[in-house]
This record gives sequence, structure tokens and C-alpha cells, in this order.
Amino acid sequence: MEPKWYISFEPTIRERDRIYRRETRTFPSEAEAKAFARMILDRALRISAGTINPVKPKRVIGSKRGLFEWLSGS
Repeated sequence: MEPKWYISFEPTIRERDRIYRRETRTFPSEAEAKAFARMILDRALRISAGTINPVKPKRVIGSKRGLFEWLSGS
């Protein structure tokens, strides 16, 4: 199954030699993306989620407030 959702985040633990490190994980379903987001929400400085092109309708959740709303709508 091809990935349709992504979660992009900056971990709270930073490596010494890197000032800014962002990681992205992909998921085949919205439910799996939400489960991962819930798991790392407290351990991420910045976090966003959304659908991967060409999935329609396009969804982008770019703020923590938006993420909380997205997670509560499960």
C-alpha cells in the first residue's frame, strides 16, 4: 500500500553537529498517521501532518492547534 499521509516533526533532542533537524514519516492511512502523531506529540518541538500528492482532497495541518483538532476528530 502506498503512503498517503505524512507526519513531519523536529525532535526535542538535537544532535550536536546539527542546528536544525526535521524528520518525516509516511503512512498508508490517516489512522496510522494519527496514531504516530499522538505518540510523538509531547516529544516534538514542531510537528505538521498532511496528505501526499496526488491524494485529493489535499490536507495540510501545520499548527499544533490544528493538529489537536485533527486528532480529536477521530
